[in-house]
Amino acid sequence: MEKLTRQEEEVMQQVWRLGTCTVKEVLAQMAEPRPPYTTVASVMQNLKRKLFVSQRQQGKTYVYEPAVDESDYKRGFMSGFVRDYFRGSFRDMVSFFAREEKLSPKDLKDIIQEIESHATEK
Repeated sequence: MEKLTRQEEEVMQQVWRLGTCTVKEVLAQMAEPRPPYTTVASVMQNLKRKLFVSQRQQGKTYVYEPAVDESDYKRGFMSGFVRDYFRGSFRDMVSFFAREEKLSPKDLKDIIQEIESHATEK
């Protein structure tokens, strides 16, 4: 799966949130200062080219839908992030965030409980 630019990710987040949408609807959801309409339209075309969205025409307007599931993108993104910054070790990543005090002991316990509950489901 191709990596998205920051701007593409921002637009894609709105597409995932909205489901079926137009450029105008995506633009309305973006924070101020909003980019120009033409910029968002261009990003949508890039997302279509990268196969992240599908496009269909409805009257004079193009309607877009996610073609990639958000969880699939997150999984690929995080795997690449861990590979590139933590030598492929999720343990090193969690240790890093614990050392940097981004995860409290309670957070770590909650994560362990979640992991254990998923392990027993399989």
